[in-house]
Amino acid sequence: MDRFPHAADVDFHSPLDLTKAAAAVLDADGRISGWGPSAQRLLGHPAEDVLGRPAAVLLATDAGWRPSSLCTAHRPRSAVLDLACRNGRTLRAAVTFSPLTSQGTTATVVVAAELEELRCWEAQLALLQGLATESSVGLTIFGTDMRVVWGNVSTDLELAGIAQYVGRPAADLFPEGEFISRHHPPDEDQIMEHVLTTGEPIMGMHYRGRAPADPVREHVWSCSYHRLVDARGEPLGLFEESLDITDRYRAQERLSLLVRAGKRIGASLDVRRTAAELADVAVPQLADEVLVDLPPAVIEGRQPPTGSAPGHNLLRMHGRTPEEFRTTPVSYPPSSPQALSLATSRPVVDAAPPTSPGEPAPDGRRSSLFVPLLARDAVIGLATFRRSQNPDPFGPEEQTLAVELTERAAVGIDNARRYTSQHAAALVLQRSLLPQHLPEQSAVDVAYRYLPADSRVGVGGDWFDLIPLSGARVGLTVGDVVGHGVHAAATMGRLRATVRTLALLDLDPAELLTRLDGLVAQDSEPHADDGLGDEALGVTCLYAIYDPVSGRCVWASAGHPPPIVADATGSVALSALAPGPPLGLGSLPYENVELSLSNGSVVAFFTDGVVEDRRTDIDSGIDRLAHVLTWQRCPLEELCDRALSTLPPGPQADDATLLLIRTRRLGAGQVADLELPPDPAMVARARTDTERQLETWGLADLAFAAELVVSELVTNSIRYATGPVMLRLIKDRSLLCEVSDNAHTAPHLRRARRDDEGGRGLFLVAQMSQRWGTRYTGSGKTIWAELALP
Repeated sequence: MDRFPHAADVDFHSPLDLTKAAAAVLDADGRISGWGPSAQRLLGHPAEDVLGRPAAVLLATDAGWRPSSLCTAHRPRSAVLDLACRNGRTLRAAVTFSPLTSQGTTATVVVAAELEELRCWEAQLALLQGLATESSVGLTIFGTDMRVVWGNVSTDLELAGIAQYVGRPAADLFPEGEFISRHHPPDEDQIMEHVLTTGEPIMGMHYRGRAPADPVREHVWSCSYHRLVDARGEPLGLFEESLDITDRYRAQERLSLLVRAGKRIGASLDVRRTAAELADVAVPQLADEVLVDLPPAVIEGRQPPTGSAPGHNLLRMHGRTPEEFRTTPVSYPPSSPQALSLATSRPVVDAAPPTSPGEPAPDGRRSSLFVPLLARDAVIGLATFRRSQNPDPFGPEEQTLAVELTERAAVGIDNARRYTSQHAAALVLQRSLLPQHLPEQSAVDVAYRYLPADSRVGVGGDWFDLIPLSGARVGLTVGDVVGHGVHAAATMGRLRATVRTLALLDLDPAELLTRLDGLVAQDSEPHADDGLGDEALGVTCLYAIYDPVSGRCVWASAGHPPPIVADATGSVALSALAPGPPLGLGSLPYENVELSLSNGSVVAFFTDGVVEDRRTDIDSGIDRLAHVLTWQRCPLEELCDRALSTLPPGPQADDATLLLIRTRRLGAGQVADLELPPDPAMVARARTDTERQLETWGLADLAFAAELVVSELVTNSIRYATGPVMLRLIKDRSLLCEVSDNAHTAPHLRRARRDDEGGRGLFLVAQMSQRWGTRYTGSGKTIWAELALP
């Protein structure tokens, strides 16, 4: 389809051209002696009606002069006449009289055309002249050999004279220019060849370069190419039209740069990356280099200092990744433009002296722009925009753009600083809420992993703990608060501390969970205003006690997944524990489950984040963890890594906590039991047997203190018990002395008066031992004391 269907109506021939205009011949007397077909078409009069008659008969009005007077003129004359058409219409026409003289005979050629048509042609001609002489659009004509033929005035001004380029190829016009539009071949010769060959115009190509008339400033043109053909349709060459769109192009670049800045700057919540993001966005469109200088406090997440001298104690940041990141101390003199910018909180331009094209700029730069980083009405640093390749100074629009970019970066840096501060506080909270290392115990070997779902904050609602108990036993707990983040972590920390406190009372697991359930229920009441009640509504917990003397392990669960046990042979089984309700409901009682564990058994305590995610159900996760435990002979740290490596890749939906223990049994040579009847005379026997056992263990140095403690504890039990008294000595990391009886009344430490005959026994026990206490059993109580080994 023809792109210009009305192109045939565009005719640049003059209406007075002999090929188009009405033509007639007048003799010396002004009579019509010749009448052409074109005159008949214009006025409608046939030749036989007008030949031989005076030309005045064709005038519709009296013009005030006779045509015969024009026939005697010696030079061409033109006039606007009203001519009478055959149909009675009056035609206003432009008429030209051209005298002819040959061998004494005089004649006049008359050419006429409709005046309106002539005026339209003159307007078209004026348009062409305006494009050639006054238009800001550059027009350049190239021949079929793609060499310069002609250029209009605009092109002549850009090239500082078109004459010197006539006959030269297009590449000579802008030697260092380049097309920056990528939807067509970037080479100008290829573009021109395509237009000449196919006749298809190429329009709207953006070209960047330096005009010979302005070699210092870089320009951008919008260029279009069209083929030129003659009347027969044969190619005459092509012409290029170019429009300088530098200002518009840069405005579009600034807009796109702001859009890109809104997407990229400040998205990382990292001070270092935010500074690098500012440089990534601004280079090379706005500057050749961007530097960011910040106080050390801002980089570390602290509040920026106030009252210090501008430009002192700043760090310049380098690198775009944590591995590449480094800082360089910088300091600006009070008279420097950098210090002025920081002191006034306004941008400052520092332009180097102008240089000749191609001459390197002094100090490696031509222009610098210093913009203070402002956040919350405070100066938190300085951004420096430098130009070395582009010699153009920073104009007002570019300064405004730099200020907008810097404002975005300042907000991002301040947000990153505040986040860094909060993250550091959250990590301190984590260290205070979760055990950083678990105490070594003779009863178990331990390994653990903790992966919070909120990796940005680093804390969550899961917790675990190992609690040393009396009699070389250990308490083991794993819990989960619904949600993650700081609020869940705060609730978790309080519950973990509560479990530890209750565990030190030597409560059995079911009793401990019952008391914990009551405390959580209180926190979940509507009047609780500490902000932690919502999290407490979804708390699960498992608590277990392992005794290395008997190998007996007792646990209870409040809505928590039961542990997985792998015995010394590698056989893996899920505990037959029926979990009770989650904490805070208070609906059903909790029950203990007891299991005898062989030496070297591996027990896995875990939260549901280890075995459950959005893509797999909890049963598949438990099977996956159980399969890992079949490698129970591996070191516990390796087992932890194996277990977590099976988690699906990607972000976690829930916190994941894994606590692995390998059980150990105390040997028979480390435990000595003695049953004593309730007879006061048995106290001496208890002291004697204690002394002998300590000699056997090589602990004779502890004999005096141990005999005193045993004597007081046995005496106290025999005095109040109704049945036999059991004495147990355990050699572990300390010497443990335990006396058990069937009484449920607990002894109390009191301060005896000077005249009291008794009441000093437990005081002596407390002074001689490093710890002592009472725990209740199903048949009575046990009073215990620990003595440090020499």
